[in-house]
Amino acid sequence: MIKNSILSILLLLLLLSVQKAIASDPEKKTINKDFTVELPKIIIGDIPSEITLHLKDESHLNKDSVLVKINGSDVWVQPELNQLKIPFVFKGKDALIVSISQQTQKVNYTAIPLWMSILPPLIAILIALVFKEVFSALFVGLFSGTLIIFGYQDISFFSAFFKAIFAISDTYIIQSLADTGHISIIVFSMLIGAMVNLITQNGGMQGVVNKLSRFANSSRSGQFVTWLLGVLIFFDDYANTLVVGNTMRPVTDKLKISREKLAYIVDSTAAPVASIAMITTWIGIELSYIQSATVQINIDESPYSIFLNSLPTRFYPFFTLFFILMIVILKKDFGPMYNAEKRAKSETKFSEVNKHSNDEVDSMEISPEIPTRWYNAGIPVMVVIFGTFAGLIYTGWNENIWANSSISFGTKLSHIIGASDSYLALLWSSISAVLVAASLSIGQRILSLNKTIDALIKGFKTMLTAILILILAWSLADITKDLHTADFISKILIATEVPPQFLSTFTFILSALIAFSTGSSWGTMAILYPLILPASWALCHSAGMSDIQSMNIFYITVSAILAGSVLGDHCSPISDTTILSSLASSCNHIEHVRTQLPYALTVGAVAIIFGLLPASYGISSWILIPLGFISLFLIVKFIGRR
Repeated sequence: MIKNSILSILLLLLLLSVQKAIASDPEKKTINKDFTVELPKIIIGDIPSEITLHLKDESHLNKDSVLVKINGSDVWVQPELNQLKIPFVFKGKDALIVSISQQTQKVNYTAIPLWMSILPPLIAILIALVFKEVFSALFVGLFSGTLIIFGYQDISFFSAFFKAIFAISDTYIIQSLADTGHISIIVFSMLIGAMVNLITQNGGMQGVVNKLSRFANSSRSGQFVTWLLGVLIFFDDYANTLVVGNTMRPVTDKLKISREKLAYIVDSTAAPVASIAMITTWIGIELSYIQSATVQINIDESPYSIFLNSLPTRFYPFFTLFFILMIVILKKDFGPMYNAEKRAKSETKFSEVNKHSNDEVDSMEISPEIPTRWYNAGIPVMVVIFGTFAGLIYTGWNENIWANSSISFGTKLSHIIGASDSYLALLWSSISAVLVAASLSIGQRILSLNKTIDALIKGFKTMLTAILILILAWSLADITKDLHTADFISKILIATEVPPQFLSTFTFILSALIAFSTGSSWGTMAILYPLILPASWALCHSAGMSDIQSMNIFYITVSAILAGSVLGDHCSPISDTTILSSLASSCNHIEHVRTQLPYALTVGAVAIIFGLLPASYGISSWILIPLGFISLFLIVKFIGRR
């Protein structure tokens, strides 16, 4: 039934594209002897856009402003070189009549309905969850997006069909790879994979397993050590995910902890810890988003002060970390995770459970002659951890901040790391770790140079599947950006009149929906901070609240945007951190999403009921956080099963 519904949606999408492509005959660019009218390449209905007029009449270029008539309305525009850029909102299918002096041009256009922007991510998510295959889901999501774009242009359906296919590779995949941040993540992931495979082949990983087995000698203690490592590596979510997942996987396998549980602990400690710790790679980007909003409403308080005041109401990250701890201590699970753990406990079936995972490392036998020295793995891992931290300090160093005696040491450190280049730090630390691991292997004559290089290359190969998924996910995120998916979701929910006390809950849900649809928590924050924060300030004052009361709602709204972004990121199968967690844990990606989803939604509901709603009415976080902890404890105790 569900599969038929999805196929029906795809068929409807194709029919809509065919109909619009045949019915519309827009001229995107017309030529006249005095000026040229150029419309945007992608026209989305009801979204502020821009018309560009290219002037050929030199008499206009010397004027301070030029009078332009657009559909009968006068607009004075200042020339920029030989261009006039005019804001415009396109509506459905219409004509654009542009006049300058005695020259008039008519340009037909057909705008893509804004509601269609939700289809590409929705189709990708539904196919991924129903068919449990992420490659085809992402590809179909990408194709549906490009087909919508080209189906509304001045070409035949068959041209639109083939252009849509070609645009996946020649536009969106190339565009995602052209981003230096994306390339940095790919290289970092490959280097981490190479390091992990090398320290496996030189016996170091087995040595770590032997050492950790003293502390992680049961399912409970193994999960606790994983949780503790996730909390300790707090400064970057990518480093946290890849280091903890790869380090603990052999230990949790030995203790018959399911890969799904490992992926959940890895994923649900990475972003939550990075989002509440005061010295992380998240700080700088979040402060810049907050500042962009405070400038609009003239708040004197510094972005860093707002960040600190919002920390106590970041309920979802706090509750997530506590929820994992309760799952571990009480040894109880529920939903799909319970079935995954039950399968993993069966010794005869454990290898079958994980044989679908992308884990070439597990299949490699280590020669009995190779010594199992823990430091051959421990030293490279420490190089990644402390090297990343040192790189953050180096790239964000500011002598003026460090020399300021009026700022505390913690604040100085937070400002420096917030201004750092996390991608450079990750790249430097990972290449250093690979070189250290290779030196230890060759220097102790454990592996020859040829075997060391071979191990590194095989390590690169283990990351190929996850990197392909990441590239497709990033490409889909670019599609949603071009189609303004986030604007569609925001317009629907913002149109509802929300009381100030319900604003934080509304914002939390909105953030989660956008992050779920786009797969990006940072992208969600970039959209909502400048959009929601000024709205919250205006809403509170329009309701007659004082500045102090308004600032309380303002702080909670800041927290709700970030926390909702993390929740949506956890639930989304197209999120890069969710994909990296599956990669680092060698867990089937869709199984990771399926088993994590009920846990994330449970914590999200508790964060609303026992956190955001009462906090908006003035109840202290010192009361609400313990109350939320008690609620989560009772949920695990009475709903979970051993």
